[in-house]
Amino acid sequence: MMPSKLYESFLKKNPSPQERFSLGKTIRKEVNRSSIGQFTEVSKRQDPIEILLAQAKTRIPEYVPIRHARMAVDPFAFFRGGAATMAHDLARLPSPSIKVQLCGDMHVSNFGFFSTTEHQLVFGINDFDETLPGNFDWDLKRLTASAMIASKLLGQNQAYGEDIVRNISRAYRNNLHQYASVPYIDLKRTYIDEKSLTSIAAKNANAASQKYLQSLLDKARKNIGHGMLGKLTELSDEGIRLIDNPPLIEHPQFSPHGRKITELNDEGINSYIESLAPDRRNLLARYKWIDWARKVVGVGSVGTGCWVMYFEGLDANDPLFLQTKQAQKSVLADFFPDTQFKSEGERVVHGQCLIQGAPDLFLGFGKTAETDFYVRQLRDMKGGISVGGDGINTKVFPDFAKLFGWALANAHARSGDPAVLAGYCGKSEALDDALVKFSIAYSKQNEADYATFLKAIKSGKVSCSTENF
Repeated sequence: MMPSKLYESFLKKNPSPQERFSLGKTIRKEVNRSSIGQFTEVSKRQDPIEILLAQAKTRIPEYVPIRHARMAVDPFAFFRGGAATMAHDLARLPSPSIKVQLCGDMHVSNFGFFSTTEHQLVFGINDFDETLPGNFDWDLKRLTASAMIASKLLGQNQAYGEDIVRNISRAYRNNLHQYASVPYIDLKRTYIDEKSLTSIAAKNANAASQKYLQSLLDKARKNIGHGMLGKLTELSDEGIRLIDNPPLIEHPQFSPHGRKITELNDEGINSYIESLAPDRRNLLARYKWIDWARKVVGVGSVGTGCWVMYFEGLDANDPLFLQTKQAQKSVLADFFPDTQFKSEGERVVHGQCLIQGAPDLFLGFGKTAETDFYVRQLRDMKGGISVGGDGINTKVFPDFAKLFGWALANAHARSGDPAVLAGYCGKSEALDDALVKFSIAYSKQNEADYATFLKAIKSGKVSCSTENF
């Protein structure tokens, strides 16, 4: 997956926006847009079950059945946990060598709201565990495939799913064309902020979408540390402590490798502090570390070491909750050249800074003898997006699909060359047509893999919790 010689030689110059746009069009001769739609459902490929079992070997054993149980809920949940499987599939397909910082696990539930360092609410990608530089179409294919799968989860037919995919692709293309002429420093400061969201929604979104968007904004704005007091914590004889709720939240005394958690915590926090800028280091030093607990999160992340740390500042009314997540090798690393970073946590933080552009105050990374990790605030006006239930429904999905395409374009424009990307994607519906074709084909592959997964659970080959986690 190395860049083409044409692209490499071009990057050594200082081309104009039009020249970069023309380069994008030229790359179509190497990999045309219709080839992005290529995917044939196959049975003789690397077994997705073997990929999952290989991942299980690197995870906390008692949590692996919970991960599989969450993936078994429906085909969309299975897809969410199957980033490694899709990476193997994408590696055998034609791909234009236009590099961006990939999310690596791009799907419709990996967007959400977060706070900038200035405490402004913005929308964008919110999961970076698999981030790595790579070909832009990998994110686009995974996102549109997830949209087709999510459409079926909502009980809609293929025509509805096609419209969702086209909305994503069209918004992605159109926004790249706008970003192509934005000065670089201005682009760095370009966020999908609350003002932009509400004004565009007022002009283009239906009433249901506007109402749902406002509810998400209101919820994210209230989603701060104080809101977790009494939910994640309780008052004990020793003061406020994190609540035990095994196996989802617990206070283990020893690591899976037998080391005392207190020793690893000391090692980890010292390493993490070194990654922070001096002003952030000084801010964190004002808080007292009170308690920590291991917490199961997400779908794909289940089984990795994820922790909640509770701090107090002035008093109990000045809480700080930090989340520590284990950073493992990216599922993309076997297919794209690895980065120069000394740890996987540093890789994740670097990718998040490139993609988001405005990460929270306490984003950092660290390393212990047992694991690499990164740290961020657990709650700081953060809010995710789900599909079905109280989440995205059939009325709002078309409008939010445009928002997803916009957010992905913003991420790729920040880390790649928006003019080259715009030149390749073009203004016609050629890319949209290809992504529709791909998403239909891959949704069928996902359904076949999901059926295989359920059979493996039934046979006992794959462990699966019977509890509702």
